[in-house]
Amino acid sequence: MGCGSKGIASFTAADGSTFDDVMQPFTMLRSSRQCRALARQRLAALSTTATTSTRPVPWFVDQEQRRHAPPHLSPALGNDSRLSVPSVKVLPPGLPDYIVNLHSELERSPLLEPDTLVVRQPLPTAEGPPLPLQRPKGRRKRGGTYAGDGVSDTSKGLWRWIMIAQVKEGTENRGAIEAVVRVVRKNLLTANPPLPLPSNSKRPREDGWAMIDAGEFAVHVVSGKAKGNYFPEGMVRMWEW
Repeated sequence: MGCGSKGIASFTAADGSTFDDVMQPFTMLRSSRQCRALARQRLAALSTTATTSTRPVPWFVDQEQRRHAPPHLSPALGNDSRLSVPSVKVLPPGLPDYIVNLHSELERSPLLEPDTLVVRQPLPTAEGPPLPLQRPKGRRKRGGTYAGDGVSDTSKGLWRWIMIAQVKEGTENRGAIEAVVRVVRKNLLTANPPLPLPSNSKRPREDGWAMIDAGEFAVHVVSGKAKGNYFPEGMVRMWEW
């Protein structure tokens, strides 16, 4: 055999076979191996598909293609009060503008419990029996119960409207009541026209109840415990608008 300067491409065996003839069995063997490997891959894919189709779906896999909306985004919330959308309260008619503005500002306060802001008329209170007549005694003429004939009260109360605002639970002893009182006073003092308010009391409020007297209107800022003691839930709902 003579390769000469043409290299392997011009290789010629003694029997006249070329380089391609010699390498043909190896090429066929390599092609056969590739075909067998491709056949095994296809067979494995088919077996996997068949096994997957016959295997039961686990309990934690959702069979539906479309997922349902979570409860807090679902339009149907059921009867769970914790997931119910708070209803928009309509203020009673005939309210002065300064009460409407104050209600709008307190609704956005992070210090108050949601849906606890109430605006209503005072509860009618039955008049008690009159005091027994008693003449003044002593040199200073004290103890008398008759002060003369006066004008009867036709308003049936001290205020025409009252507002009840409850601070969040656990914040009544951390300055929440005082902070809400400052907001109320600032709002009423900057109203047009400004309302005459008494001086702000600096005494610590240990009972969880603060009141702002604005003439014909009063604001009660209370804790949850104070509201239960002085403004029972049934009494508030009966007169809630």
